[in-house]
Amino acid sequence: MRVLVTGAGGLLGAAIVREFEAAHATVVAPARAALDITNPEQVGSAIAGARPDVVINCAAFNDVDGAEGQATTALGLNAFAVRTLARASRDAGARFVHYSTDFVFDGEETRPYVEDDPPNPRSVYAASKLLGEWFALEHPEACVLRVESLFGEPGPAGSRTGSLKAILTKIRAGEATPVFVDRTVTPGYTADIAAATRELVMGRARPGLYHCVNTGPTTWAAIAEEAARQLGLPLTMTPLTLDSVALKAKRPRYSALANGKLAAAGFVMPAWQDALARHLAREARA
Repeated sequence: MRVLVTGAGGLLGAAIVREFEAAHATVVAPARAALDITNPEQVGSAIAGARPDVVINCAAFNDVDGAEGQATTALGLNAFAVRTLARASRDAGARFVHYSTDFVFDGEETRPYVEDDPPNPRSVYAASKLLGEWFALEHPEACVLRVESLFGEPGPAGSRTGSLKAILTKIRAGEATPVFVDRTVTPGYTADIAAATRELVMGRARPGLYHCVNTGPTTWAAIAEEAARQLGLPLTMTPLTLDSVALKAKRPRYSALANGKLAAAGFVMPAWQDALARHLAREARA
């Protein structure tokens, strides 16, 4: 199998590359400087040259607050570049995988969102990601995986580390740890998301929209407490609420995702506590 991965320098992209290389796939992962995914000519040439069986897009504009003042950039990367990649993949006969976000929901629910729940984005970032979903799913063989609250091992060149890394750094340093107590999420371990992606691709899963997160809704406060427990270290928590922090973009208060559709497709995501334990063990070995 030949796989073209965009955004391979990011936290998720690095995990995707590791997973498919371990499965003996031929992985082509052009650097950002070598492939501008907003340029249709470059995208077409890259896909034609790589001759992939599947294109996996991990590139995105993830600055949620920054997107409020950079709508053109956010839409360019999160929506219109996705349309370009999806169309070029379709024309080349390659399947397409794209990642979206829990932020497409407004956070007003009190139970985990399922794929059929109507989206209601509340920020520029969220709207750009929802538009990207629609463009991706115009490809008849596309899978869109909604992920959230990512954590995992970074790539060789370094990448965004996510909120959990900041929490772990504070706990290990014995410092007060600022944590949101009123945001409910379902964390996503990038190694598990990558494994699920491989299973969907290699198992020829039905195209469509899937929620791809570890199992179990939780709060960031509970995540911090579990991390401290697994590390065997004390936690000095500084509780934060969404209303107490000045954020440009509105965040969903409840954004847990149900992953039952993914399980029905043949891949059961482990509990987030188990994923956290494996992540900490890998960090200890690094």
